[in-house]
Amino acid sequence: MEENTVTVIFYRKRIGQKAYLYSEPIRLYWKLSPDNVIINRSPFGKNDSTGGLKMKKETLKQQAYNIIKNKIITCEYPPNFLLNEEKLKDEIGASRTPIRDALSRLEQENLVHILPKKGIMVASLSIREINAIYEARMLVEPYAIEHYASKIEKERLQYFRKIFQNEKEVRGRIYDFDDKLHIEFINAMDNEYFQTMYERIYYQNCRLRILSGVKSEKRIEETVQEHLKIIDACLAEKWTEAADAMREHLICSKRVSFMTIIESGEIAL
Repeated sequence: MEENTVTVIFYRKRIGQKAYLYSEPIRLYWKLSPDNVIINRSPFGKNDSTGGLKMKKETLKQQAYNIIKNKIITCEYPPNFLLNEEKLKDEIGASRTPIRDALSRLEQENLVHILPKKGIMVASLSIREINAIYEARMLVEPYAIEHYASKIEKERLQYFRKIFQNEKEVRGRIYDFDDKLHIEFINAMDNEYFQTMYERIYYQNCRLRILSGVKSEKRIEETVQEHLKIIDACLAEKWTEAADAMREHLICSKRVSFMTIIESGEIAL
């Protein structure tokens, strides 16, 4: 199971009164949870009462959107990269309509900018934008812990504690488990507006992480200890202490990301 759970693109989907973050590899919707992934077939590609024509059109649009978005999030299309509609058509195997629909959606998510008479540019990651990412995370994630983490079953938290205590298990997959823990707190929230905002933060944070390439042994060990501090406070039901620990973790992550990415020259000041 775990080989298929590591992806970078997350989508929202409502079930009843709750909204969850999903990943969509190979056209499957997966509910994110640390040890129990619920797999549901994607509706795309299924026939409907119109004989499948309408669904086929939706499928092409969704496929184009997913492919382009994935390439942006993984930095295959790096910041400030100029996209060409004709090349996208050939690359994706779709007509102009689904490509334009996908680009329009991505512009709304601030992942591309459509420049008149110039083309489509992948959104940049400036120092200002990185500051904005962490400012938003500092507002949302500690709040999620302090007000909603009590809804998370202790078995879930104990699962994460066991993972982060297992050096062999966590090393090499630190970002995977890091993401799962953070998303666990966000999924505990019943507020879809917060979840919608966090999705956009998450996409940009994935790009930042890839560009910064922070994988030092020292930082991995620090990250493990920071997460254990958050988890232990939650298990002790010390929610304010857990929220403070999350703030400390985000401050450290921001500092290291800035240092690494500035040194690499990937982002303009």
